[in-house]
This record gives sequence, C-alpha cells and structure tokens, in this order.
Amino acid sequence: MERIVVHSDLNNFYASVERKLRPELAGVPLAVGGDEEARKGIVLAKSEEAKKFGVKTGETLWQAKRKCPGLVVVPPNFSEYMKYSRMARAIYAEYTDLIEPYGIDECWLDITRSTKIFPAYDGGMYVGEGEERHFAPGYLRFLGDTLRERIKGELGLTVSVGVSFNKVFAKLGSDLKKPDGTTVISVTDYRRVIYPLPVEDLLYVGRATAEKLRARGLTTIGALAAAPDGLLHGLLGKAGDNLAKYARGEDDDPVRSMDDTGELKSIGNSLTYPEDLTRPGEVKKNLYVLAESVAARLRESGLGRADTVHLWVRFSSLKSFGVQKKVRPTVLCGEIAEHAFALFTEKVKPPFSVRALGITVSGFDGGSSQMTLDEVDGTYLKRERAERAVDAIRKKYGYSKLQRGITAGDPEAAGNDIKGTHLIKPAKFDDPEEK
Repeated sequence: MERIVVHSDLNNFYASVERKLRPELAGVPLAVGGDEEARKGIVLAKSEEAKKFGVKTGETLWQAKRKCPGLVVVPPNFSEYMKYSRMARAIYAEYTDLIEPYGIDECWLDITRSTKIFPAYDGGMYVGEGEERHFAPGYLRFLGDTLRERIKGELGLTVSVGVSFNKVFAKLGSDLKKPDGTTVISVTDYRRVIYPLPVEDLLYVGRATAEKLRARGLTTIGALAAAPDGLLHGLLGKAGDNLAKYARGEDDDPVRSMDDTGELKSIGNSLTYPEDLTRPGEVKKNLYVLAESVAARLRESGLGRADTVHLWVRFSSLKSFGVQKKVRPTVLCGEIAEHAFALFTEKVKPPFSVRALGITVSGFDGGSSQMTLDEVDGTYLKRERAERAVDAIRKKYGYSKLQRGITAGDPEAAGNDIKGTHLIKPAKFDDPEEK
C-alpha cells in the first residue's frame, strides 16, 4: 500500500515562540541567545529578518551584532518551547498515533490510514488506474496544507511541510519551501522534483560524504540514484548502499510512534554552551552531564547495553567532527563518559575552543550480552544496580537531589537536567574517515 508520510518542521521555532510571548518583537531582527554581556554568548536561533543579515546559529553574539547592529537578543525559554512542541504534537495526534519526533520542532507523521479524518477534498484523490494508481499530488498538497493551516491558526506559528511516500523524501520536501510552505514529492513526479537537487540536500549526506561523492562526479541526487551499487559501496560501505536506496525512492523505514522504542538505532544528546570550553577539565565535566542523560535514557528504554560510543564536537570556528569506538556493552554513565573523553583527548590537543558537545550510543544488545569477568565478580552489576537506584531517586525527588562528584561543585552543571529535555533521533551516517 502506498504510504502518505508527512514531515513537519516548525519555522525558526525558538524565535517564533518568543514573538508569540512578546508581540512587540514582530518584524525586527531577533536572536535567541546566551548572556549578552558574555563575549562568547552564542546565537541559538534567529528570525528570518536576522538571516537576511547573515546571522548564523552557533556564532557568537558579538559577531552577529557586527553583521546586524539592530539585532534584538532574548534569553532562551525552554519550558515555553517544550509547551509549544507538545501543543503541536497534540494537533498531529488528532490525525494519527504514528508520530516520530526528530528534535523539538520536527516530526514525521504517517497518515496513510487516517485520511478520512481530514476534511472532504473537492478534487480527485488518485491519478492513474490499476497498479499505476497513485495518490494525486493535489490531494497530498491538500493534506499537508490542512495540517499547516491548523498549526498557524491555533498556535500562531508557521510550519514547513513535506508530503511524500517515504520519510527521506518527506524530510527533503519540508526543507525545500521555507518558511510556511507545503512541498509534495509524489510517486509520479519525484524524479522531476528531486533528481536535479545537489547531493548534499539528501538526508544523511554530510559535508565529508558530499565531498567524496562530488569527487567521483556524483553531484546531484539523480546521479546518486543512477550510480552503480559497487561504486557507492566502495566509497562508503553499507552507508553508500543505503544512500543509493534512498535516492531511488526505496526508503521503507516506518514512522514510529513516540512510545515505540523497540527499533531505535541510537540514543544521544548534545549541548551548545554559552561560553566556549577551553580546558580538558571543563570538557570532561560536560561529557559527564551528557552521559548522565544518555545512560539514564538507555536504562529506561529497555534496549539493553550499548557497544558503541560516538562523540561529536563543534569548535568556536563552527568546524566539527565525529568519532566513535566499539566498547564493552554498557549502560553506565561513567563508562560512557570516560570513553567519550578518551576519544576527545585522542583527537583534540590544546589549545582548543569547544562550542558544543554530543554523545550518542548505539549497538544495543537487548540485554543478551555475554557476562564478562568483572560482571562475574559482581562489579559491573553492582554499579548498574546503583545507577538504576539513582534513577529511581531522581524520578521521585528530582534530578538535582543526587549528583556526581565531578559536577556537584558546579551549580549550573549540577542543576542541568538534560535527561528531561533529551531528544532521541535516528542514527545518522558517519563519514568513514571519522570512525
């Protein structure tokens, strides 16, 4: 059965919510950022007006204000952003229970079996006959517009919507018309719409991967779709096989409900800092904060232990890299943090200026890993039971009631419950040279 998959992306989300809270900010260049008085306070989000001046997410506020002297900066209000995110998902839930978040402001929806919930459509729902019958592009646009107009009318926020027959193309569609647009990539015309686009527009194609593809003359999504399988496999391994499949419209990954964790490929979290991290001790402390979030979510998920730790680093120059390693299967915060810190010290030498960090774990065993020697003595199992006990105490009394020694002396780190705002995202391809 042909699917109808929607990708919804709330436009300039943080800045848009701030304008809802403060209507006087309408029409002015706006940035959501850290401490204006701090030289290294950074831009977390910006409005369309700020974009026109070249303001970029992640750059320092002083750099942004040099580009845009009239820039208005407001501090982030994450509780309000979460509230509006939940309200948007409540609207989506009126149409389907298959809602897969992709960050706080993006979701995939599968509405294949719930089209009757939508208002009546005046035109034809289908084009073609028999095996060649497909949903009409006009009908798909109508479905996307319905969702988009509801978000605008009820929340006062604009949203870009992509509608297609798979997740990859739906996400691509939502990226093509911003802000406040609906893009349809249908079975009947996806080649015309996306094959001329640059290869880096395809989901999961990062900068380094794009460079490898372009070096072989694969500059468009169409060229990627037509490339021999052996060429892509030789360049990128299994990731190359998958990218070819996606370019050809063969993505069959289901949209999972928010409660479905059985098929998760990875669990991760990242933080962007109001001031750059310049000392190894600062990096280590913040990796422990991230690892607390990731490990707690991993234990909560029931997916078992993870055997791969991935570290992501972004510098003040906005350059970034990712690196990963195989480890003994674990759900322990300390082990995850130490593996991540070892990767950091291996790849990064002082002096450095780190803007953002992220930790992701993958390779879940479902709880079936063979017991290792230290587990036989009970060492590992004791530590795991201790961390699960901490989970229970925090759930009952609050995150800040128990802290690790490495973060306890830092009020900001100790009080930062990033587990509570953790976002689970699908695994992304890593460039081979980054592994």
